[in-house]
Amino acid sequence: MFSKWKSKKEEKHTGHTIEIMAPISGEAVSLTEVPDETFAGGHMGSGIAIRPSEGILKAPFDGTVAHIVKSSHAVILEHSSGVQLLLHIGIDTVSLKGNGFVSHISSGDQVKAGQTLIEFDLDVIRAAGCDTISPVIVTSTEETPPQVNGHYGQVTAGQDLVLTVASK
Repeated sequence: MFSKWKSKKEEKHTGHTIEIMAPISGEAVSLTEVPDETFAGGHMGSGIAIRPSEGILKAPFDGTVAHIVKSSHAVILEHSSGVQLLLHIGIDTVSLKGNGFVSHISSGDQVKAGQTLIEFDLDVIRAAGCDTISPVIVTSTEETPPQVNGHYGQVTAGQDLVLTVASK
């Protein structure tokens, strides 16, 4: 009888899809290829990883810098939908204490798709014995996490689709 009326709770869960472009140029691969169980096992969330061909991290969508790690090796971006994306450059790169990383952003900044967020030196990362593979993770604190589909292969930052996120 009142089916045409939706409660606020029902409206909130009507769902939407977000397309996330590559934040780094290189080869998009499965998270299972990351040599760190926290990422490979999906403990941080669902996503993909990129084997970088160049040291530039770009914004994959218009959003807000929710948090940037002090050593500039990781950043969390928030989409206007509330979806948060963890962009983590390399594995065990926290040990570099910022060496080889140049951040162009601060927490709270508004960013535009394609904007350079962080520049990083692949040679410095490799010389320190760290893997350059970079996880791109949809983090979720929701009771029903979004459905995340990865797209693999060679990608160019800001041009190629790497993740499709459908919230419920």
